[in-house]
Amino acid sequence: MNRLFFIILTFSLFATNCNGQKVSNLKIEKVFLDKSDTTKNCYTIIYPPKLPWTGYLFLMPGFGETAERVLQQTDLPKKLALNGILTIIPTLQDGVLSLGVDSLSQQTFNRILKDVTTKHKLTDQRFFVGGYSIGGSCALKYAENSTVKPTAVFAIDPPLDFERFYNSAKRDIRLSKSNEASEESVYMIERLEKETGGSPKTNLSEYYKLSPYSFSDTTQTAIKKIITIPLRIYTEPDINWWLKERGEDFTSMNATECSAMINELNRLGNQKAQLITTQNKGYRKPDNSRHPHSWSIVDNDELIKWLLKQK
Repeated sequence: MNRLFFIILTFSLFATNCNGQKVSNLKIEKVFLDKSDTTKNCYTIIYPPKLPWTGYLFLMPGFGETAERVLQQTDLPKKLALNGILTIIPTLQDGVLSLGVDSLSQQTFNRILKDVTTKHKLTDQRFFVGGYSIGGSCALKYAENSTVKPTAVFAIDPPLDFERFYNSAKRDIRLSKSNEASEESVYMIERLEKETGGSPKTNLSEYYKLSPYSFSDTTQTAIKKIITIPLRIYTEPDINWWLKERGEDFTSMNATECSAMINELNRLGNQKAQLITTQNKGYRKPDNSRHPHSWSIVDNDELIKWLLKQK
């Protein structure tokens, strides 16, 4: 797992104190629920330059990402604020290692949400939730289980079906040479077994509870909770890149369950649920390296226009 934690350590180097920081005339503030621990239970808030605000949005980072890393990878938070949307980037209970969909992460989400809405008196404002990768999973899970539903939700290439995720990680290890098994796969298998108390074979119901969408759950329990919410899922299914660069195929790509979830929501009657696929838009900063699983697959201006149309 050394490589995985090296990646996370690299991400954490971006976690500089940004209290009172201004970027492009936007005030950015970091708020800690517990000032004695600056690694978790906190949020970065990007203020619009003027009142009135047009809404507020919780933007959930991917696994291993600090708020500072998000601000490096995408100008979406800045553009949201310039369009009058107060933008909050949370760091949950497990810090950058938060899984997002587990009960502890969701509890922390609610705690941060309460802190923000109370301080800024946001009860009458439109409320949006979105995120990238596991952050998108977190956003969808929140929308499904929240008492007060968000106005609209979006997710950027999120893993949704953790039964599939677990089995794909197991297959990745099986297909790898004994000394080349993916550290990420090993780590996520151990993490999912810890969160659910076992494997999909032994504790399938717990995987259904954890997953925003489950292909094998014929009751459609999770997604029936969001059949009235406007929803977008973005994905860039570049199969040739995954085959060549990662030795992975459609069975291990998030795009499969993203499309399945939208299809089932449409069939259940949610015609406001959309799958948006892209081509050759996925690149990561600072070196602009090609990767279809990236923040950059989203047309930020068009997404913001869509959000502002929602009531």
